[in-house]
Amino acid sequence: MKEPQKYRSKGRIFADILRAVQADGPAKVTHILYKANLSHDRLTKYLVQLEETGLILKEQDGDRSTYSITEKGTKFLMEFRKMEEFADAFGLDI
Repeated sequence: MKEPQKYRSKGRIFADILRAVQADGPAKVTHILYKANLSHDRLTKYLVQLEETGLILKEQDGDRSTYSITEKGTKFLMEFRKMEEFADAFGLDI
């Protein structure tokens, strides 16, 4: 029997994007797309939200955009990892 598909929470999607940016920073959109496993439309929407909240910084070079994680974004990832560990310890999904 096939296991039901699990959907990612918005927090987990944010963390996946931030991890991709942190690993490749400054990261191009295509690199983030593959690592975070998102469509271009969804990724664009989330990148705007992450930039507005100060978790990432967008840098424009002509028609190319790259993204870097901010100190606030790094703190978000640290706290999210703690939440993941807590949830895993109790068998919960976040």
